[in-house]
Amino acid sequence: MAWTAPMTAVANTAFTAAQFNTHVRDNLLETAPAKATSGGGRFFASSDTNTIVERRIHQAQVLTSQSTSSTSYTNLSTSGPTVTLTTGTHALVIVSAQFSNNTSDNSCFMSHEVSGATSISPNDDRSLRLQGTLNYQGSHAFLWTTLNAGSNTFQAKYRVFSGTGTWLNRRITVMAF
Repeated sequence: MAWTAPMTAVANTAFTAAQFNTHVRDNLLETAPAKATSGGGRFFASSDTNTIVERRIHQAQVLTSQSTSSTSYTNLSTSGPTVTLTTGTHALVIVSAQFSNNTSDNSCFMSHEVSGATSISPNDDRSLRLQGTLNYQGSHAFLWTTLNAGSNTFQAKYRVFSGTGTWLNRRITVMAF
């Protein structure tokens, strides 16, 4: 169903049941309260002209400390964190963690991949990164505007430039549009 521009009433003209259903009932069914079919934590986004869809913000976390010395993106012992949800063509992804590298002047990277309706590999350009041996906690946000609408899975991935990187308190938050 889609929103229909309301008709203009004309004096002394009957307002039929079909007109009521099209211009009043059906339009009311396109409002946010009518589309709010789930519990809290949801919001509405436009999916097309005069059309809204219910979306949600979801977060997953892995709190344990885990390491890798892989120089290409990989999972840690406990993969993820991972979020799967229905998106339109847009999603805001935020990755955060506390992490360090055991070798000075080397880098750790935390990025994410997208799978499902969309397939995108992790990339340094959209990563949270650290250079050096500091024990650092931070977040990085990336706005996707080119997703395929449907069920998409967002999973955190990790790599180092060299040395061994250690991550803990890992989180991924996705706001689907």
